Amino acid sequence: MHKVTPFLWFNDNGEEAMNFYVSIFPDSKVLDRSTWGEGGPVPPGGMMVGEFELDGQPVLILNGGPHFKLNEAFSFSIKCKDQEEIDYYWNALTAGGEESQCGWLKDKYGVSWQVVPVQLQELLGSDDPDGVGRVVAAFMQMNKFDIAVLENAYAGV
Repeated sequence: MHKVTPFLWFNDNGEEAMNFYVSIFPDSKVLDRSTWGEGGPVPPGGMMVGEFELDGQPVLILNGGPHFKLNEAFSFSIKCKDQEEIDYYWNALTAGGEESQCGWLKDKYGVSWQVVPVQLQELLGSDDPDGVGRVVAAFMQMNKFDIAVLENAYAGV
């Protein structure tokens, strides 16, 4: 059991979002679903709270009505082992959403994500300040991360 679980507030399309996320990430599944009765922001029988695992991470979603909006103050970070993984998650999550800078994006439901290569932390953790500076300068120009460009920038190529 996880002690801390992200809990996302949606207006009325949380179930659709939950099913979308489960379809993208391996080792993901819907665990539970409670429903609204009369007077909820969705018709009776519509999802109130959905519980699911996102690549093993528990997440809760509420269809709570229009009182609160998702924003970039909360995001999910995806650590990717290679460019193929970066491309896969970037393409899946930007479909109907929007790209941002430095590996950030917002999906079609308004949830923010960071699609980040594990190599970035290694490069930024180096004791070569010039290499680190070149990496930072390179990624500040990117939307989706390109591992080869980051590694070449570090090497000064």
